[in-house]
Amino acid sequence: QVQLVESGGGLVQAGGSLRLSCAASERIFNLVFMGWYRQAPGKQRDLVATITSGGGTNYADSVKGRFTISRDNAKNTMSLQMNSLKPEDTAVYYCVLRTTGWTNWGQGTQVTVSS
Repeated sequence: QVQLVESGGGLVQAGGSLRLSCAASERIFNLVFMGWYRQAPGKQRDLVATITSGGGTNYADSVKGRFTISRDNAKNTMSLQMNSLKPEDTAVYYCVLRTTGWTNWGQGTQVTVSS
């Protein structure tokens, strides 16, 4: 099964930026979408952003205008550029990949935004 490995999380002050990356262990076939979800302590896992096989993007209202999702098909990677970070963005961020046959999740990376 394809493995997903996230990187780029960390601690940043409010107003700062971070870039998350998700690398797939092999080439993806029959991709439907890739995306990012996040889960804060005591809360459910929520959608952050997705990008389809055709390049269409979708964002949660709370991150529109601040976050940008992108994908590099040649490198089997996906990124999330996060700008103007707020304390409420603090969460574990998970990479997700959905094909026509299965869905897989990464192990998560912690993002902490201090006020």
